[in-house]
Amino acid sequence: MNDTPGWTSPGSAPSDGHDGAGVPRPAAPGDANGPAPQWSQDQPPAGQWQPPTAPGHGVPPPPPAPTHSGPGWGRPPYGHWGAPPPAKPGVVPLRPLTLGDILDGAVTTMRRYWQTVLAISITVAVIVQVADILAQRYLVPAPVTVDRDASPAEQLSQSVESMQNSLVGMGPTYVIMIAAGLFSSALFTVVISRAVIGRPVTLGDAWREARPRLLQLLGLTLLVPLAAGAIMFVGLLPGLLLGGDAGDVLAFVGGACAFVTVVWLTISLSLASPALMLERQGVMKALKRSAKLVQGSWWRVFGINLLTQLLIFLFTMIVALPFVFIAVAASGDGLSAIMNGTVPETSWSFLIITGIGGVITGALTYPLSAGVSVLLYIDQRIRREALDLELARAAGLPGYGG
Repeated sequence: MNDTPGWTSPGSAPSDGHDGAGVPRPAAPGDANGPAPQWSQDQPPAGQWQPPTAPGHGVPPPPPAPTHSGPGWGRPPYGHWGAPPPAKPGVVPLRPLTLGDILDGAVTTMRRYWQTVLAISITVAVIVQVADILAQRYLVPAPVTVDRDASPAEQLSQSVESMQNSLVGMGPTYVIMIAAGLFSSALFTVVISRAVIGRPVTLGDAWREARPRLLQLLGLTLLVPLAAGAIMFVGLLPGLLLGGDAGDVLAFVGGACAFVTVVWLTISLSLASPALMLERQGVMKALKRSAKLVQGSWWRVFGINLLTQLLIFLFTMIVALPFVFIAVAASGDGLSAIMNGTVPETSWSFLIITGIGGVITGALTYPLSAGVSVLLYIDQRIRREALDLELARAAGLPGYGG
C-alpha cells in the first residue's frame, strides 16, 4: 500500500520532454486536382464532431445541454461522455465518503442487517444496564448531604466527602461503559466491514472473527484513557505543587494545555480500534496506523466525531428524559423530588425504569457510534490508499480481478 490519494491511468498524455517526433500522423490534404481528397471548407466547430450519417439525412442535432434535474449533479447520464457512477455493492459507494455517506451507511447497516445488529446491541445494552443497576444499588455509597447551617470548615469537609463518593460511584459505571464499548466495537466492526462489500454476517460469525482480538482491543481501550489521564496530571502538577494564587494560574494554564493535547491525541488515535480489528495489527502498530491515517485530516475527523457525539447525546436525552420523569413519578414523591433535589436514585423502581430507557438508547446508539468510526477508517484509506479497488475486488465486482 502507498500513501498516494488515487491513481493515474497510463497513456493519458505524452511524456514530458517529448514532442511526438517520429509518431505517424495523417497526411496533409493534397491539391484539389491531386490524388488526395480535398478537405471540405465547412468543418464542424471544434469539440462538436458527429459521426457520418446515412445518405439523404442531415446532420443530427447536438445532444441537449445537461440540466440539474438529471443524475450526477447535472452531468449527462452514463452512456454519453460522463463517467460511470461509483460501484456500491454494499451500504456505501466505493469512493471518498462525505458526512452524509458515513451517517447513511451506519443507518443503512442497522436497517439492512437489523437482526444481527439488534442481537448484538440489545444483548450488550441489557447486560450493561443490569450490571449498572446492581452497582448503583449495592456498590455506590449513599450521597452525603451538605448541612448549610454547619461551619465553613464542616461544609468544606462534607463537600469533599460528597465529591469522593461521586467519584467512587462513577468507577463501576466507567468500567461497565468500557466493557460495553469493547464488545460493541469489536462485533460491529466485523458487521460493518462485511456490509460495505454487501455480505451479511451472523452473530456467531461476528463473534468468531472478533474473539481473537478482544484482549488486544481491551489493552487499546485502556491505554488511551490512561495516557490522557497522565497528560492531565502532568499539566496540573506544577501548579498544584506551587500553591497560592500563582499556583492556581499555573494550574489553569497547564490544565488548558493538557486538555488541548488530550483532545488532539484522542482524535489522532480514534481510528486505532478498526485498524486493530481489520488489519490484524498489534496495539502499538494500530495506534501508529491511526495517527498516520488521521494526519492531514484532523479537523475533518474531529468535526465528524463531534457531530456524531452531539447527535447521540441529543437522541439519548430525548429518549431518556421521559423515563426519568416516569421513574420519579413512580417513586412516590412526584416532580417535587426533582425540584428539591431529593430524587431517590437508588430505589428499585427508579433504577429499573431508567434502565429500560438505557436499553433502548444503547441498542440504537452503540451501532451508530461504531458505524461512524469504521466508515471513517474506510474513508481515510480510500482517500490515501485507494482502498476502494480492494473493496471492489473483495465484493467480486467485474473488472477488478479475482
